Amino acid sequence: MMKKLKKFERVIIIALIGMMMLVVFVSTVRLGWWLITEMIAPPFLMFNIEQLFVIFGFFLMILIGIELLESLKVYINEDKIHVEVVFTIALIAVARKVITLEITKLPPITLIGIAAIIIALAVGYFLIKKAHTTD
Repeated sequence: MMKKLKKFERVIIIALIGMMMLVVFVSTVRLGWWLITEMIAPPFLMFNIEQLFVIFGFFLMILIGIELLESLKVYINEDKIHVEVVFTIALIAVARKVITLEITKLPPITLIGIAAIIIALAVGYFLIKKAHTTD
């Protein structure tokens, strides 16, 4: 029974890797196409602030997809999840959210909560890295 479960798990992970590769590829092509069309539109080679937020958010979403691919690859090769990669994905996701937020429209308590999440993730990442260097 456990062998069947492991085989099933492996098939699902391979399917997820394939789908994630497709999503990352299509997203990268879409971002490239959008950048080209926006750069050649008047005013030539200029972006406004809203467009920059969209571009940076899109870049970070693709980066999150790549990190998720890395996490799945490590899991299928080593049959374990690397906590460091999970922290990296979480930090990138929070950074993406912070970059695309309109901070002036948020209540102060929300900003404090976001800051607490960032600090917690940074401290966790630091402790994981420190634990790995002392091994």
